[in-house]
Amino acid sequence: MADPDSPPTILIVEDEEEVRALTREVLEMHGFAVLEALDAADALRLGETHPGRLDLLITDVVMPRMSGPELARRLRARRPELRVLCMSGYPERVAADAESWTAWLQKPFGPDGLIAKVRECLAG
Repeated sequence: MADPDSPPTILIVEDEEEVRALTREVLEMHGFAVLEALDAADALRLGETHPGRLDLLITDVVMPRMSGPELARRLRARRPELRVLCMSGYPERVAADAESWTAWLQKPFGPDGLIAKVRECLAG
């Protein structure tokens, strides 16, 4: 059983290394535990093998081979409690892929906007 006092665990899936690294850095500075995946296949592996809880998935919408929303649907099939935050620089894709259980963050975003949206997602 997960320690309720442990920090929330966030899985970041972003194929752009700089965006992924900066997102991780901001989240860790605010006390979150962070896992990183380079692509959807890597994220699916982590979702299946990570022994602890996963509280939030932060994923890019547009990625090679599998979209962020499709990845979210697959991970939630195994972890229905997983909350999802999709990031996109393409507002038209956001509208097309919207799900009622998905929160959205427009790229580019700053540290304060990221943390505010993460806290909103984790609060439910």
